[in-house]
Amino acid sequence: MKLSKKFLLILCTLPLLFCSCSKKTTNPEISSNQEELREILETQKLNPQQRYTIINQMSNNLLAAKDYQEIILFLTSYVEENPDDIYNSYWLLMTAYAYLSTGAEPMAEYYFDRILKECDDLLVKGQSIHYLCLQNLIQISKTPVHRINYINQLINRFPQNTNITELYMRLALEYENDNQWDQALKTYTLFLQQPDASTIQIPGEPDAYRNARHLVDFNNSSKDWTFETLPELEAAVKKAIRNYDWRTLDKYKAKINFFSMSWRQDENAVNSQEEFSMRSYAAGRRISFADRLDETSNSNEAYLKTWGWKAYVSVWYLYFRKINYPLDPDINGNWEWAGIYIGNKL
Repeated sequence: MKLSKKFLLILCTLPLLFCSCSKKTTNPEISSNQEELREILETQKLNPQQRYTIINQMSNNLLAAKDYQEIILFLTSYVEENPDDIYNSYWLLMTAYAYLSTGAEPMAEYYFDRILKECDDLLVKGQSIHYLCLQNLIQISKTPVHRINYINQLINRFPQNTNITELYMRLALEYENDNQWDQALKTYTLFLQQPDASTIQIPGEPDAYRNARHLVDFNNSSKDWTFETLPELEAAVKKAIRNYDWRTLDKYKAKINFFSMSWRQDENAVNSQEEFSMRSYAAGRRISFADRLDETSNSNEAYLKTWGWKAYVSVWYLYFRKINYPLDPDINGNWEWAGIYIGNKL
């Protein structure tokens, strides 16, 4: 799942972890320094801060050599032998980033998750290690249920550090992916309640607000304008036009986000959603329609060409759409008359 740039944080104390992997390099000065540091670590009595300094320097030496396997072995062995070290969350974080540098995302995920479950949080230059772990886990985890857990933790534990509006949208999408539709609806509602929901730009989700608004509003509607099949909808609309039954035709229009616009217009434009009666554009006129649906129609969308409307452009294409609404099997897969495209197709 892609997040906006503010979520792609780099741990400032570990810049080399994000370099591309290359072959191990041999540096006599680094090797000599490692031996000296190892001897100090093993032979001298050090306080926690001194021990931290030694281990951190040894780790950075290995990073400078891009010896990721050695740093993984060194740090995991140290943590196992020193379970009470207050900096273990930091050493495991370095381990997780080392695995990321080798492309081993499942192992990186294991260590990020282990830090959350087993280690107290720790600030590194003012940055929470748990916060960094959660951000990485959201990006590399392969299952919706895990991402749901991590996003919820971010929202609940670090609301001041995150864009709550975006996270509610991400969380709702993950609930959808996991078929938790009731939770998805509740989360979409929370998203819509945020003051910047209608203006926020979410990478990969250009229609976030419109889609959330449509789903929530559709859920709260009567849904009595839908038809089980496209042929039934097409026949009903044609019959109403043929009989000049504009009142019935108005009933067939979708009551949620019905639009009327040109082919070039944005469906979200204010005037594309205006309410109107079909009678206003048909009174005293004979409206004609094509015998068949337009050839560009498919299994999810269909267009019926009509003409003779009392308007600046008399040609209208009635737009029919299959409904995606897994919450209700009786409605999901039905068809609705969702809007009107004005003018000949481009």
